[in-house]
Amino acid sequence: MLTRASSEKRETRPDVWEQALIQSFETGGAPLKSRLTPARKRAIESMARAAMTDERAKISLRVPRGDLTRLKSRALQEGIPYQTLINALIHRYVSD
Repeated sequence: MLTRASSEKRETRPDVWEQALIQSFETGGAPLKSRLTPARKRAIESMARAAMTDERAKISLRVPRGDLTRLKSRALQEGIPYQTLINALIHRYVSD
């Protein structure tokens, strides 16, 4: 049986690095530079195309805010939407 204290949702707060990243996004701070090489871009596009040819299923996923912030930041650096990055990561994980 869950007690009230254990069943309440706890909101995690961003740490100092995450707060600086969020502030940089919100204020239009230093632009992010993509580290995406042409070969890596082709590989990601190939994975995305392969994933899109399959029948798609909707899922709902809860992740820590900090992880999502870092994932979105990484996707921006790679020059791709964060959902495509999630799909590529899942595809790579299950294909290995």
